[in-house]
Amino acid sequence: MKKNIQNQIGWLLQEKYKGKLTNSAKQDIEKLAKREPLDYLIGFINFLDCKIDLSKKPLIPRIETEYWVDKLINEDFKLQKSNFKVLDMFAGSGAIGISIMRHIKNSKVVFSDSEVNCINQIKINCQINKIPKNRYKIIKSDVFENIIGKFNYIVANPPYISTKRIKKIQKSVLKYEPHVALFGGKDGLLYINKFLVEAKSFLNKNGSSLPVRRPANGVRASKIYMEFDSIQKKQIEKLLKKLNYQNYQFQKDQYDKWRSLIIII
Repeated sequence: MKKNIQNQIGWLLQEKYKGKLTNSAKQDIEKLAKREPLDYLIGFINFLDCKIDLSKKPLIPRIETEYWVDKLINEDFKLQKSNFKVLDMFAGSGAIGISIMRHIKNSKVVFSDSEVNCINQIKINCQINKIPKNRYKIIKSDVFENIIGKFNYIVANPPYISTKRIKKIQKSVLKYEPHVALFGGKDGLLYINKFLVEAKSFLNKNGSSLPVRRPANGVRASKIYMEFDSIQKKQIEKLLKKLNYQNYQFQKDQYDKWRSLIIII
């Protein structure tokens, strides 16, 4: 643990203070010792070559999220030659949608989040990453409440941690990160269920079949990409069948845990 703290102090000084132990740096080190997240103290993270500011304290994007987003960009989105529209639901910092627009020039993104701080954070991050204003829109919405129109893709990282597992969550996460972005009710499926009930109604129905990598017969499929807790796979599969989703695929993260879902419409 002490070695980990020392590594974090070194990273903090390097990234934020250019190696100088200023008075402000000393104050941040004290906060770090109290387990305030390093990323909040530095003020930003790197997510797929995008600078993601965290000044409004959104959920800190995780490397597991970065992993599946990197795959969808390189294994699917880069195959698409024509323009397409993405809905980034539960957008938080905007990291997912911004990384899509930075890497895929023919993409446009609608960001959606229910929290004012996240709406403001997304605006900041679009500006920092020099995303043209005509390529994105930001909507304050409780799930699909204020969403209008159809999309080629929907990406979602909903709150999915079960409140029953709260004792297993790191104390620093519980203390400093937004609970509204973490917890999805007693079973963790509250927002996942709300999302999946409505999601297919907001997708263009192009028709396709697995495998995911290459659209069948040159027809681009409309797809949902969603993150979840690895222990929820069986419950989500039951939910998918109940909601009559027929063409879907679960994927593992870099730690060999079930982490993301792809649904093809």
